[in-house]
Amino acid sequence: MADQRTGLLALTSDERPAFWATFFGWGLDGFDYMLYALVLGTLITVFKLSDTQGGLLGTFTLALSALGGIIAGTVSDRIGRVRTLAIAVLVYSVFTFLSGFATSFGTLLAFRALEGLGFGGEWAVGSVLIAETVAPERRGRILGLVQGSWALGWAVAVIASVVLLPNFGALGWRLMFWLGVLPALLVFYILRRVREPEIWRQEGRKAARGLSFPRLFSSRIIRITVWTSLLAVGAQSGYYAIFTWLPTYLSTVRHLSVIGSGGYLFMVIAGSFTGYILSGYFTDRLGRKMNFAIFSILSGVIILAYTHFTISNVTMLILSFPLGFFASGIFSGFGPFLAELFPNEARGAGQGFAYNFGRGVAAFAPVSVGALAGIYGLAGSMSIFGPGVYLLCIIALLFLPETKGRALQSIGDPEMA
Repeated sequence: MADQRTGLLALTSDERPAFWATFFGWGLDGFDYMLYALVLGTLITVFKLSDTQGGLLGTFTLALSALGGIIAGTVSDRIGRVRTLAIAVLVYSVFTFLSGFATSFGTLLAFRALEGLGFGGEWAVGSVLIAETVAPERRGRILGLVQGSWALGWAVAVIASVVLLPNFGALGWRLMFWLGVLPALLVFYILRRVREPEIWRQEGRKAARGLSFPRLFSSRIIRITVWTSLLAVGAQSGYYAIFTWLPTYLSTVRHLSVIGSGGYLFMVIAGSFTGYILSGYFTDRLGRKMNFAIFSILSGVIILAYTHFTISNVTMLILSFPLGFFASGIFSGFGPFLAELFPNEARGAGQGFAYNFGRGVAAFAPVSVGALAGIYGLAGSMSIFGPGVYLLCIIALLFLPETKGRALQSIGDPEMA
């Protein structure tokens, strides 16, 4: 690898294109996904949906994203990270754009589900690409910065909602989705500038001899597969349960307008961005497991305070920052941790399956919160469901090894036994 270090985080000449491709890919992924959360209240009114149906739209997107991540991760072990990443970005862009043409609940559900295929595939492949490209001692903080781009994409989506929804009437939500085609432009950069990681070029021929996916359930790897999947279930269920419903919670429970709720969302987003970045540094400094434990516990505590207790709008505004910080920042640990746990020969399949199995189960979080809202109210259902699922993270961590500083492994290496 060339070592001409310049610029951001002293990236080398090989690392820079991979960094920017994954940074913008994940940021635009966040932009596309959060468009839905921001127009959910409008969609419920336009299509006369129940809360359960509103949650179902989010559930189908996440469920298909789980499948997309598993497929993309496995495919990337065979044809390479770069081409698979480009395909994933193109898929989620096109189907977000088509969502703007939906004329019924059914057509919108279909487009959102298909958007999920690319949405899931982008993280699965992008995280592997950057993890295989950068050095172990900087893996956490660079992946944390990549993860932080999700918050930037979310911020752009909020700005679009503040501009478009109040000013364009019935056309506003459609314009929001049509903006989702913008990430497709990133495909040209990915295909022209990004190189396959050296480690994939060495191991790719081995993976090409057969599907990498079945290796995840071999005696050497199945323990890692099970517990990393449960770790992802806990973190993602908490995240999607809260943030899918947060704009609706602010408007229907706290009775804030789109413009009024924007301040709270920007505090959450600022916290999210800071959490992503600092979590990347913490995971390099404290270790992978300790970082996950701290962020899991404090995510549950902040969600409970935010939704369960009677607090003023000013207090809620202040709590919005740590809510975003901990519930979002926890994800910066997944890229380095999963890359170091799964072997070279099945890394794409491993990260794709574990992270997206979690996302697939978490797909039921929005609809579960919507269903529970009929019994406990929206605030009550969020305060019950959110903290509860973070307990899974703590349990899973008890059965996983610490990998801080570990070089990427092959199946035959002693640490993989």
